[in-house]
Amino acid sequence: MGMADYNVTSCPLFFHIAEEEINKILERSVVETRTVDKGNYVVRQGDTIQFLYLIMDGLVRTEMVTKEGNILEIEFIESVRPLAPAFLVASENRYPVDVITAEKSVFYLIPKSMWLKELMLNETLLTNFMKVNSNMTVFLSKKVQMMSIKSIKGKLSLYILENTTPQNNAFMLKRTQTQLAEYFGVQRPSLARSLGEMIREGIISLYKRKLTVLDRRRLEDWI
Repeated sequence: MGMADYNVTSCPLFFHIAEEEINKILERSVVETRTVDKGNYVVRQGDTIQFLYLIMDGLVRTEMVTKEGNILEIEFIESVRPLAPAFLVASENRYPVDVITAEKSVFYLIPKSMWLKELMLNETLLTNFMKVNSNMTVFLSKKVQMMSIKSIKGKLSLYILENTTPQNNAFMLKRTQTQLAEYFGVQRPSLARSLGEMIREGIISLYKRKLTVLDRRRLEDWI
């Protein structure tokens, strides 16, 4: 597949930039196209960041191994998105997570020095890069808030409230119960028990993967 075959304009790094200009940036800066089969590591936690990875096709999950040896799932990233862009320019520029393919995925690799040069040449690209990193800070702040809540029902409540509004009280669960348990850093049986209790108490309903809020106030009380 060539550069024109990917939906590059959907990448938040390239918002408000013409597709022709995006392709020129990529043609100048991409030094490698890497395809990784499902279930393989793309990068490991602690690896030095030498390239900006753009996931052009596919899906990856990111997870962190805690000091206790537990696996903490952070997020899923789908195309077209960058991997750990903020850490590219950090003093400690190492990957904070393992990145593992959830399906066969294709990546563009851009050397750090070449990406920084492109940022200096294009004010919109630089602004987008800063915005992407700021949004990740907000996401990680919410993650820290969720981890600081001790009860599983509290973690679940925060997650459900973040994905719904009083006007739109339902959403599709993208994660399996096992993946949700890893995301919360809890055991799967404990998560399943809490979910079951919330359903029996008429606080939420769950049909297939559609979760609907029935009592928003009760969810807010648990946070």
